[in-house]
Amino acid sequence: MNNYYLCTILFFLFHRLSAQEKRYTYERGLMGSPFKLVFYASSDSIAALASQDAFKRIEHLNELLSDYADGSEINRLSAQSGSGQWVPVSKDLATILWISKEISLKTEGAFDVTLGPVVQLWRRAVRQRAFPDKSEIADALNRTGFQKMKIDTAARKVLLTQQGMRLDVGGLGKGYAAEEAVKILNSYGIKSAMMNAGGKVVLTNAPPGSKGWKIVVSNGSDSLATLELANTTVATSGPTYRYFDYKGIRYSHIVNPKTGVGLRFHVRTTVIASDGTVSDALATAFSVSGIKKAKRYAKYFPGINVWLVEKHKKRILQWDTLR
Repeated sequence: MNNYYLCTILFFLFHRLSAQEKRYTYERGLMGSPFKLVFYASSDSIAALASQDAFKRIEHLNELLSDYADGSEINRLSAQSGSGQWVPVSKDLATILWISKEISLKTEGAFDVTLGPVVQLWRRAVRQRAFPDKSEIADALNRTGFQKMKIDTAARKVLLTQQGMRLDVGGLGKGYAAEEAVKILNSYGIKSAMMNAGGKVVLTNAPPGSKGWKIVVSNGSDSLATLELANTTVATSGPTYRYFDYKGIRYSHIVNPKTGVGLRFHVRTTVIASDGTVSDALATAFSVSGIKKAKRYAKYFPGINVWLVEKHKKRILQWDTLR
């Protein structure tokens, strides 16, 4: 090979590699949260098409999974609760409900997508600034329970056994959407990306020239650690921005499925896991269960890392698996 051809090949390789290192950032408000997409692509046109399709995928999932939209697939399923009918569902809804039930089983119900009636009750309480009556909480709880949701994975059908049930996948929907968005980017040949779906983060290969994406873990006020991560997911839950203050007591937006009341002692939970849907759900489940039980449940999820911070009166309790 003469020097001319060698130089030509090196020239094209250099420009191809340098083009792949261009960073793109896109952000949209979806599912009630900011969705921030950062990735490295070889051209402006590929970046624009990839981001557009990634956000379209999230918009489609929101149409299926939103409990705010009357016509969403999940609300149509909830409307048939107690009918005795097995309802055919989409692949997305079947997948997310199956994952949720597996996590419910492994965490003894600390995570439960059938909590919709209780979630609706607390949304109304926040709007009206009035604490729900005990009878209202009891009635809502009576219409919950992951055991009342039957799933036929082979036929892709779901049966909700009790009338008045309402599903709410807010505890893992953003993690699932982030995973699906990254799959779209992969189909465009984009190998280095970060999708932050309102604190539910999915990471692929590290940015060019670095060991990983810089992720800050905090307790809500102070930084606990700055990590360089790649090809993993991170989910954080806490009442920093969403809570209900009533008679001097702050209740988290995260509701305990056993009591029907927002958490009082939880400060912040961060979970690192290989799958974004799982890390999202576990961040909620461990927040509900507390440190002692979370340590037991974590054994069912090998390879995860957890930060869990609680405040009981003036005592701060913290569980950090990386120490």
